Amino acid sequence: MKTTDEETNYSQLHRPASDFSTRSEYLEHELEIMSPRRWRINLPLRDYRFEWEDLVPATAATIGKIVMVTAIVSVFAQSLGLPADFIVENVRFEMLIAAVLFVFLFSGLFNPRANLAGTHGPMIPMIPLLVAAGGHPLAFGIMVGILGLILGLSKGGSKMVDLAGDGVKGGLLVYLGGVGLISQVNAFKTWADSIDMSILALTTLLISFLIYAYLARVKLRWIAIPLCSGVAGLAAWALGAPFEFSTKMGLPNMNPAYWWGVNSGWQLGLPQFEQFITVFPFAVLAVAMWSPDFIGHRVFQELHYPQKARDVLMDVDDTMTVASTRQILGTLLGGGNLASSWGTYIIPASIAKRPIPAGAVLTAFFCVLCALLGFPMDLAMWEPVLRVALIVGVFMPLLETGMEMIKDTKTAQSAGAVIFASALVNPVFGWSLTMLLDNSGMLGKCERSDNLPASDRWIIPLVTFLICTLAMASVGMLPGIPALL
Repeated sequence: MKTTDEETNYSQLHRPASDFSTRSEYLEHELEIMSPRRWRINLPLRDYRFEWEDLVPATAATIGKIVMVTAIVSVFAQSLGLPADFIVENVRFEMLIAAVLFVFLFSGLFNPRANLAGTHGPMIPMIPLLVAAGGHPLAFGIMVGILGLILGLSKGGSKMVDLAGDGVKGGLLVYLGGVGLISQVNAFKTWADSIDMSILALTTLLISFLIYAYLARVKLRWIAIPLCSGVAGLAAWALGAPFEFSTKMGLPNMNPAYWWGVNSGWQLGLPQFEQFITVFPFAVLAVAMWSPDFIGHRVFQELHYPQKARDVLMDVDDTMTVASTRQILGTLLGGGNLASSWGTYIIPASIAKRPIPAGAVLTAFFCVLCALLGFPMDLAMWEPVLRVALIVGVFMPLLETGMEMIKDTKTAQSAGAVIFASALVNPVFGWSLTMLLDNSGMLGKCERSDNLPASDRWIIPLVTFLICTLAMASVGMLPGIPALL
C-alpha cells in the first residue's frame, strides 16, 4: 500500500526527456513513476504531463466518437422514423455530454485509472430489435446504467478479467481484430464501388498498409492513425473521390425536456413501467458484452506498457462505474449513446505509451471543438479517413496483440475455441463458453485450472455463461432459436 508521500511524488521523480537516450525510454519512465489519485483531483505537472504523443489517441478517439455515436443514433432514428436533423443534433449533444461531463471530469481529473466512457458498438444490431419489441431508449439507457453500476461496484468486472486465461484473451482479441478488419475493408470497397471508383479502395488501402508496415518496422506505429488516415484522405481526394463539408456551426438544444418531449426530440415522451421490463433482457446483454471489450483493452495496456507501470493501467471496475454513470446521466439529458470502454482511445494511447489523463483532456477539447464547428465531423466521417483510421488504429493492433498472446499449443486450443464459438454466435457467447471450458480444465492448461478455487473454476463461469446465454436466447440471438420474448 502506497503512503501519501509516495502517491504524490510524480513531480519529484520526473526527469526531462533529454536525460534519456531514446524517446521510448522517457515515455516508459513517465508511466512507471505515475501514481494517479483515485477519485481525487489530478493536476497537470503535479500528477502527469502533456506530451505531443497525447495528440494521437485524442485524435483517434474524436474520430471514433463521431463515427460510433452517429452509427448508434442513426439506427435509433431509422427505427423510430426520426429525421436526419435529429441525428446531427443528437450527435452534437452527445459529443458535448461526453466531453464536458465525463471525459474531462472523470478520466482527466478525478480518476485517470478509469478509461474514457466510449460507445458500445456491438449493440448496434440489437437496436432495431429493441425498438420493434416496444423498448424505450430512456428506459434502456437507465437499465444498462443500473446493471453496469451493480457489476462495477461489486468488483465483478475485474473478476471477469482475472478468470479469463491467456488463451481466452488472445483468441478474443484475434477474433475481434480479424472480424473488424475484414468488415472495414469490405465497407470501404463497397463505398468505392458505389461511386464507380473500385480502384480507389485498392490504391488507398495499399498505400496505408505500406506506411503502417514501415511505421511498425521503425517502431513508430503509434502515429499510424493521423498519418495513415491523413494520407488516405489526400490520396482519395487526389484520385477524385467526392467530398464536401455540409454540417454547419452551432449548438444543439440543451434542454432534456425537449429531447424527451412527445412532439419534440425523440417524440416518445417518458417511458412507462412495462417498457423497463421490455428492455431488461437487452440491458443484460449489453452489460454482458462489456466484459470482452474491457478485457481486451486492459490486456492491450498490459502488453504495451512496461511491467513496472501497474499504477496507470485502467481499472476495470472503475471504468464500468464511470461508463454506467455516464450512461444514466447522458440518457436522462437526452443523448442516444450506449456507453462502453473507449477502444479508439485506449488502444492508440497504449501503443503511444501514454497514460489516460492528458489525452483525455485533449479528447474533451477536440470533441467540444468538433461539436461546435460541425465541419470536422464531416471530415472524420468521410469513408477513406474513417475506415483507415479504424483499421490501423484499432483492428490491426487488436489482431497483432492477440496473436502475441498465443504462445503454445494449450493456449492455442483455448484461443481456437473462442474464435469458433464467437463465429458460431457472437463474442459474448464465445468468451463465456470458453472461459467455462478453460477454467474447468476441459481446455487449455490443466495446471491453471487445478490451482483455482471451486468458485472460480465452476460456479462463477457457469453462472456467467447461463446468464449470457439466457439473455441472448430471450432476444433471439441464438441461431435457429426463436426469441423467447
